[in-house]
Amino acid sequence: MNPLIMIPARMGATRLPGKPLADIGGKPMIVRAWEQASASGLPAVVAAGDPEIVDVVQAAGGRAVLTDPALPSGSDRVLAALMAVDPDGEHDAVINLQGDMPFAAPDLSLACADLLAREGQCDIATLVAAEADVSDRANPDVVKAVVALGEKAVSGRALYFTRSTLYGDGPVWRHVGIYGYRRAALERFCAAPPSPLERREKLEQLRALETGLSIWAAVIDQAPLSVDNPADLEAARALV
Repeated sequence: MNPLIMIPARMGATRLPGKPLADIGGKPMIVRAWEQASASGLPAVVAAGDPEIVDVVQAAGGRAVLTDPALPSGSDRVLAALMAVDPDGEHDAVINLQGDMPFAAPDLSLACADLLAREGQCDIATLVAAEADVSDRANPDVVKAVVALGEKAVSGRALYFTRSTLYGDGPVWRHVGIYGYRRAALERFCAAPPSPLERREKLEQLRALETGLSIWAAVIDQAPLSVDNPADLEAARALV
């Protein structure tokens, strides 16, 4: 396979407007995300919804593509940027790395690429980690993944994703929102309208499942910090 990493970013986040340019230890958050992606050895491009994001990435030596700010989702932004930088389809897989994960280890992107390469039935690869705290189980902001995992297995087919509390004993897997798409799967996903379960749970990966795409998840040791609100930003600054 010949994957590349796309990092979608836009200034208009509801809970933390302007967060791609938020300073974390002297660097804009989106620059930190791009640096982590580049350290994987895969080509990394920022799919930007605003020109100021393009400017700071390019000033840091990175590559960024300006996309239509009206695009409805990060996945649509990734596809638009992919078509702009690779119209001939040389890259048959793309890793969607979130721009609000400034400390995502490079091997997380590689784990998604490896899962796509290993599992022929996998259309979309993603990641899960064990719950950080028992309170995660009832927290609707923590997305839970239901994965068919055999004993000692390190990856398996994802059956569902939910914000609800899961019933019964057993591990609860916290979904990590990094995705690896086969190019055809990304095109098919973006062409489909929002699905009933997607609208109900507000989780776009359910559209992929309802469309018939197969999602597989690999287990990682720990979920990276995601900056979604001011408290997360302060935690990121403290981590630096």
